[in-house]
Amino acid sequence: MPISREAIVAAAMSWLGTPYRHQASLKGVGCDCLGLVRGVWREVCGAEPEAPPRYTPDWAEARGRETLAEAAARHLATIDLDEARAGDVLLFRWREGLPAKHAAILVAPDRFIHAHDGAAVALADLVPWWRRRAAFAFSFPGVTD
Repeated sequence: MPISREAIVAAAMSWLGTPYRHQASLKGVGCDCLGLVRGVWREVCGAEPEAPPRYTPDWAEARGRETLAEAAARHLATIDLDEARAGDVLLFRWREGLPAKHAAILVAPDRFIHAHDGAAVALADLVPWWRRRAAFAFSFPGVTD
């Protein structure tokens, strides 16, 4: 089933203001960065393809694996970072050498939406600080231009 980039962006934008809640994914109630992507998936693709495991705030560092990127690659199409467009998912790593553990959805060439600890779902500019931390990019399955 084809999915438009506009539908993905509209779904993501409908989460603006949702409070941050670790491991949650309920629009208007609470979500974390993965919960935001999961919620948009449910709206544009349907049922989630797998249930995420329980995770602690340090899960990626403790395992040292690209767990989030591996899961994304199972269900999303891997693309080059420089090819990412509105409606695509970006994964960020907080520091060089650490696994990526933050997810966001591009809503414009230089803007994204994300949920981060201590804040609500919000828009952010893809400034150099974020660009340096971008590690992976993915497209939703069936996305159309």
